[in-house]
Amino acid sequence: MSDPVLEALAATGQGFEVVECDPALADTAEFGATYGYTLTESANAIVVIGKSNPPVHVICLALADSRVDVNHTVRKRLGVRRASFASADQTRDLTGMEIGGVTPFGTSSPLPLWIDERIMACERVIIGGGSRSRKFLVPPATLLAHPQAEVVGGLGVVIDAG
Repeated sequence: MSDPVLEALAATGQGFEVVECDPALADTAEFGATYGYTLTESANAIVVIGKSNPPVHVICLALADSRVDVNHTVRKRLGVRRASFASADQTRDLTGMEIGGVTPFGTSSPLPLWIDERIMACERVIIGGGSRSRKFLVPPATLLAHPQAEVVGGLGVVIDAG
């Protein structure tokens, strides 16, 4: 049986490591605590919908210690008046993946990938693996090899822990 996610990742010609995980621990905080990854070496892939006719969609990849700036950076770049995070059902429809396993590679719909500039300073980051039972450990070069990748300044806003 073919795996479109692994095929798309391999097609980049860049390195990656598959990290198997318990699906019940796939959410970022639980995964990191269990498998030893910090929020600054974990990146979340979030689908955002720009409210227009027709709607526009993008996958935003930001470090887990931050939130995607939907109301400013994303909305302005999409050229829409309103934008919001996709629901779990919308995410599944657009990517073919469940939240906790979303990766920009091998989505069921071709979606642009916006990568927060902070990720580029990382040696490697852990990202979703297309299912809740695996993640991928990748260098930024692998992310940049995505056919629709673009680095975006200010995409992720660090969450104030205070």
